[in-house]
Amino acid sequence: MRNHNYGALIEEFICDNVTLSLPNSFRHSIQLELMHKLQQGDSALEEVCNKLCVCNAVRDALEGGILSVSFHQLLLKPSKNIISFLLEVCTRSLEKENLPELSKSKMALFIKTVCDQLGDVSLAFMVSSHKLFKELLQEEEKKILMEQMRKSSDVINLSSKPLPSFYDIPASASVNISQLEQQLILSLDARHIRQILIELHGMAERPFWMVNTKWEVPVDYVNVILAIKDKLTRDLVYILLAKGLHCINITDFVHACQLFTACLELVTEFSPKLRQVMLNELLLMEVRAHEEGTAKGRIVRPPPDLVSRVRGYLEMRIHDLPLRQTVGEECVVFMLNWRENEYLTLQVPQSLVNNNPYIKLGHLIASTCKELPGPKESRRTAKELWEVVVQICSFSSQHKRTSDSRVSLLKQRESSLGILPRSKFITFVKKIREPLVLTTLISLFVRLHSIVRDDIVNEVTAEHISIWPSSLTNLQSVDVDAVVITLKELVNYALSLNPNNQSWLCTQADIYFVTNQYSTAMHYYLQAGTVCSDFFTKPVPPDVYTDQVLKRMIKCCSLLNCHTQVAVLCQFLREVDYMTAFKALQEQNSHDSMDSFYDYIWDVTILEYLTYIHHKRGESDKRQVAIKAIGRNELNSSNPEEVMQLAAQKRKKRFLQAMAKLYF
Repeated sequence: MRNHNYGALIEEFICDNVTLSLPNSFRHSIQLELMHKLQQGDSALEEVCNKLCVCNAVRDALEGGILSVSFHQLLLKPSKNIISFLLEVCTRSLEKENLPELSKSKMALFIKTVCDQLGDVSLAFMVSSHKLFKELLQEEEKKILMEQMRKSSDVINLSSKPLPSFYDIPASASVNISQLEQQLILSLDARHIRQILIELHGMAERPFWMVNTKWEVPVDYVNVILAIKDKLTRDLVYILLAKGLHCINITDFVHACQLFTACLELVTEFSPKLRQVMLNELLLMEVRAHEEGTAKGRIVRPPPDLVSRVRGYLEMRIHDLPLRQTVGEECVVFMLNWRENEYLTLQVPQSLVNNNPYIKLGHLIASTCKELPGPKESRRTAKELWEVVVQICSFSSQHKRTSDSRVSLLKQRESSLGILPRSKFITFVKKIREPLVLTTLISLFVRLHSIVRDDIVNEVTAEHISIWPSSLTNLQSVDVDAVVITLKELVNYALSLNPNNQSWLCTQADIYFVTNQYSTAMHYYLQAGTVCSDFFTKPVPPDVYTDQVLKRMIKCCSLLNCHTQVAVLCQFLREVDYMTAFKALQEQNSHDSMDSFYDYIWDVTILEYLTYIHHKRGESDKRQVAIKAIGRNELNSSNPEEVMQLAAQKRKKRFLQAMAKLYF
C-alpha cells in the first residue's frame, strides 16, 4: 500500500482466500482505508476498491459470514469486468488440495446469491454459463435459477411511462379538503405549500398546522409562532419550519435550506424576533450539513464566513429572544471539532461562559487541550474541568425526616448539582470528533474511575493521566455506576470514530481486564499492537507493550488456562519472568495448543525446562518437539547478539500473528 502497488495487494487478497492467514477484520480495515481515500477524491482507486470488495465478499462467503453492504451495493450496477473478476476469484479460492465439501456448498450458496441479486439479466446468464455454476450447483437448483432468469428477461417495464405528479394537479374549489391536506403533507415546495394553504383557508376556518401530528416545532418557538395574528401566515410559518427541521433530521439539507429561506423571507416582513430565530436555524442547518459531510469523509475546513457566524451566535445578546440550547451546543461542538481553541479560551465573553453550560464546558475543554502537555502550574483549567465533571457525576442529596423522627439521606442519580445532567453531557460529548478532546475526556474519566474504584492493582490506563487531581474530597457523593458507564460509553464512541487509535484500544483492553473479561481484553491488547506494527510485521513499540501491559496479557492467558501462551509471553518482558513461565509449564490442564507454541520460544532456559518436564512425565513426543526447537541453529548461544535478536524478533512476530488469529 505504501508503494501504491495495488495489483500485488489484490493478488495477496486472492491468495489469502486459500490460506486464510490474514484476519478478516484486518482485510476489511484495508478496504475501508482505501474507500476513505476514494471519498477524498482519489478516483483512480475506484476499481481497486471494487476488486477488494469482491475478494472480501468471497472470503466472507467461505467463512459463512454475512456479505457486506458495500458488496450488495456493488451488485446493483456491476460492470462486466467486475463479474468476470468475481468468477476468477471464486475459482482461484477453491484451488486447494483436499477441499472440504462444506467450502464447496458455501461457494455454491454465494454464487446463487449473486445470480439472485444481479439486476442485469445478461450478467446473470454470464455467471450461469461459468463452470463453477455447473459444477457446484445441484441440477434442481440450476433449473430454478435459470427459470427465474428467463422470466426476468421477459418482463416488460410497465412503469416506463411516468405518472403525472400531484404537484401538477391544479388546486381548485372542486378538490376536496382531504386531497389538499394530503398534498400539504407531502409537498416540500414552499410556493406550492402556500397555494394549498390559500385554497384550504378558502374552504374551512381551522388551524391547518395541526393536520399532521408529526410536524414538530421546538417548544421554545411555539408561543412566538402561535402569537401571529394572521391565521394563514401562522400556518405557513409553522409548517415551513416543521418541514425544514424534518428534512435536517433525514439529512436532506437542500430542501431544508429552501424551506428555511422561504420562511425567513416571510417573517422578515413583520417580526424581527422570528427573523433572528430563522437565521439561527439556518446557521444550525449549515453547521450540521458541514459536520455530516465531514463524517462521510469530506474533510474540508469550514469557510471563514461560517466560523464567523458561529462566533456571532455564541456572542449574541438579544433581549427576549427564544434560544434553543441545541443550537448553542452544536456551535460549541463545531468550534471544538475545528480546533478553535484560541477563541473558546480567550475571546468568548465571560458572561456567556457563566450563563451557558455548553459554552462553559467548551471553554474548559479548549483551555485544557491548549495547555497540554504543559507544566503543572498551567493546569488550573484542568482542575476546573475536573470539578465540573465530578459534579455532573455526583448524586444530589436530599434529607427526609422519617416517621420515627430520624433524618435519612436520599440520593438521586440524575444530578441537579452539575451544570448539566449526565445524559445531556453524554449527548454533547458524542457529537465531538476531535481526537485530542476525546483523549482528554477519556483521560479524565479514567482518573475518576481509578479513584472511585480504589483498586491500585487493577487500574485503567490512558494518556495525560497526570494532569488530573489524584484524590477527591467528596468521594461519597460520586455515583460510581455513572462514572463506570460514562467511561465505557466514551471509549466505545471514540473507537467507533477511529478503531485504530492505539491509546484508546489499550484503555478499552484495560476496562475489560478490570471487569474480568479476559478473552475480550486480549482481543484489544492484540489489536493495539496490530495497528502500530502493520499487523506485527514491525516490532511493537515498547511504550505500547510496556511491562504492565505484558503482565496483564500474561494474567489473561493464565486465567483462560492458556499456560503455554503464558510461558511464551514471559519472554517478552524486559527481564524474563522464569518463575511464572516455569509455574505455567507445570500445568497439565492447558486449553491452548501446547507443543505447537514451542517454535515461538527463543529462551533456551525455558526450552531446557520443557525437555526436563516432559522427560519427567514420560511425554516423549512433546519432549522431542522441545528438543527440536532448542536445536535450531539461530538459538545457539555462541551466535553473535544480532543473530539472537533476529531470532527473537522473528518468533515474536509469528507468535503475535498466531495469537491475533486466535483472539480476533
